[in-house]
Amino acid sequence: MPAAAAAESLNASLKRETLQGRKRWNSAGEARAAVFRWVTRYNTRRRHSTLGQICPIDFEQRSVTLATAA
Repeated sequence: MPAAAAAESLNASLKRETLQGRKRWNSAGEARAAVFRWVTRYNTRRRHSTLGQICPIDFEQRSVTLATAA
């Protein structure tokens, strides 16, 4: 997937899962916290089809383990 397409996909997921249906936030800090929670979940627990249905953290750990073993 080209970088621009990946960025668009990430932005679309963020909007759909966090921001959609929300008219406004009480503060900028509240909005930042919601986005931070989403990004944390996205990077640590959410499974990705391009990674073989594993989360990015597990993918990274497997890559490091394989590189160390080689």
